[in-house]
Amino acid sequence: MDPRAEVTLVMPVHNEAGRAGASLRAWRAVFDRLGVEARIRVYDDGSTDRTPGELEAAAEGDPRVAIRRHPNRGHGPTILRGYREVDTPWIAQADSDGEIPPDAFDRLWALREEADLILGIRPARSRGWCRATVSWAARVTVATRTGAGLRDVNVPFRLFRRDAFAAAFPRLPESGFAPNVLLTAFALRTGRRVREVPVACQPRPGGLGGMRLLRGALRTRAELQAFLKAFPPPDRVPAPEP
Repeated sequence: MDPRAEVTLVMPVHNEAGRAGASLRAWRAVFDRLGVEARIRVYDDGSTDRTPGELEAAAEGDPRVAIRRHPNRGHGPTILRGYREVDTPWIAQADSDGEIPPDAFDRLWALREEADLILGIRPARSRGWCRATVSWAARVTVATRTGAGLRDVNVPFRLFRRDAFAAAFPRLPESGFAPNVLLTAFALRTGRRVREVPVACQPRPGGLGGMRLLRGALRTRAELQAFLKAFPPPDRVPAPEP
């Protein structure tokens, strides 16, 4: 493990045979090209297909890569585990399904001195009506709770400063459906510097179905309401004890 590492990539994987190995190789190439001292943490969320073997082959001989496995927990708990285990100054998160090409990371990394959270923004038309509708609902909910709006509050292609979010990690629900939504809301509520960058996007294979996605959105709304109680708006922060 390189103590000089600047950033750790957290990449959750579940049954992505045919894509996960290629994605891991692409991320290795991105960090090589940028000359970034990086760690890559792949979290295999109970895959039952050929994904584990493909990951091992793609990681062979690269000390930057660590593959960690656990029984299936879901996307939210998996990335939360990753976030809590990172100790580098920056955390990147990306999925392994090929929706957003790893090469788009260049644009996020270039803005790291200007922001605490940088989001790669997907065009709505790339996600289909159901995902676009759920993304719209999440955006409205976050804007209502924080007084600020962003285009894609749950995007799984982001870069953020670990220290700026340290207070949020212990309060995120262990089995939360979409911790990225809560972290985005935390950034807005607490005045972190946030930047959005448009990125290329490809049709996403698979993913959650319509009803599961809608149930997850409702669950996230309730989780967000409970989570933000710990972080009152600046004008309602209690006065310090005398």
